[in-house]
Amino acid sequence: MIPADGSQPSAARIYACLLGSKDTHRADREAAETLVSAFPSVRDSCRANRGFLLRAVRDLAAAGITQFLDLGSGLPVHPNVHDLARETHPDARVVYVDNDPAVVSHSQAVVDGGGVVTVSGDLRDPEAVLGNADVRATLDFTRPLGVLAVGVLHFIPGDVHAVIATLRDALAPGSCLAATHACSDTMSEQELDLGKAVYAQTANPVHPRTRTEIHDLFDGFDILPPGIVFPADWRPAPDIELYPETAHEILAGVGRLPAR
Repeated sequence: MIPADGSQPSAARIYACLLGSKDTHRADREAAETLVSAFPSVRDSCRANRGFLLRAVRDLAAAGITQFLDLGSGLPVHPNVHDLARETHPDARVVYVDNDPAVVSHSQAVVDGGGVVTVSGDLRDPEAVLGNADVRATLDFTRPLGVLAVGVLHFIPGDVHAVIATLRDALAPGSCLAATHACSDTMSEQELDLGKAVYAQTANPVHPRTRTEIHDLFDGFDILPPGIVFPADWRPAPDIELYPETAHEILAGVGRLPAR
């Protein structure tokens, strides 16, 4: 359980720090500074990850997706998922899910309303997330859905494939999964050791996986071009607001669920 008083850093708030947010606690900022002091590229990694998220949402909306489930959504950072989705579909519906009580309460205060909802949920228990009354009231699982698991899956220990399979089996054909994951094959041993050490002090220990394991997360989905790549290489766009940074620490991809 993540303490609500900010006494222990959380992955969501460290990520927000690295994106420049001020809505964090001292423990989060100190953890972020530790990462940056050893590996300045970690800030670019977070920004590249964010850029992938927003480009994926924009592309999925353009392909006809009108509803999104953002898992491990983190603190609101503008532009957010609903901002990009509603450029194409003004009535797009979005559910943000996070297990950090401070993140949930802040997001509910500044984001919720008009088809945008924030709920407390833990991706380690996907059945509970899928069964949440607010999730079900906001999203129609009989129609295609965009599931966003960006910067969150590497915080799940054990069989993350079972988590994805549970989500996949609840989706209608045409639904899409957009995901990123820390990759042990593309980082040095020093980077891996430091990252694990910093996040071991948080409520969210990190579990990097191999390129093959990340590819296997998309079992049952048709992986869309350009495949599983570094975030900046997934359909790059010139928009300044969509973050141009490159990063080697994580891989990204989008899969579409075919007709059964």
